[in-house]
Amino acid sequence: MPPITPPALPSDDKRWKIVSGTMRRHGFARSALIETLHTVQSSFGYLDKNAIQFVARSLHVPLSQAYGVATFYHHFSLVQPGKHTITVCTGTACYIKGTEKLLGELEQKLHIKQGETTPDGNVSLMTARCVGACGRAPVTLADGELFGQVTSEQLQSELERWAIQ
Repeated sequence: MPPITPPALPSDDKRWKIVSGTMRRHGFARSALIETLHTVQSSFGYLDKNAIQFVARSLHVPLSQAYGVATFYHHFSLVQPGKHTITVCTGTACYIKGTEKLLGELEQKLHIKQGETTPDGNVSLMTARCVGACGRAPVTLADGELFGQVTSEQLQSELERWAIQ
């Protein structure tokens, strides 16, 4: 079996070497798609069109499959995130405990919809189907920190803290 020739990197950005290393460890196998996309996401913060195309081409995966994986899993983002991210759980327990109201308040205060980032790039508002903390509903994640039994006042306090930084 001839040695696998790694594809040319999209740029000389050192983060692409990390992505290439992930693919190389898996022998550029198609089964490395999710792990490689995770590496891109953790390296660059999101998956842009060029990154998805590069990974699909490198792993010999149809572009539609790469996009399908990138859009199916909530962990992946196709847009550059804001400096801060607030994720609102929309699972059943959280919904029953008022997530819809909290999400509406956030959209109104930030002047964006879920999945968007404020024009100044400061805050991204995301949703997740379930974060696995149903006993603490409603739940939000603020820059990855879990807040349970969250109130409108707590969210406002967090937003104010972010605006100061």
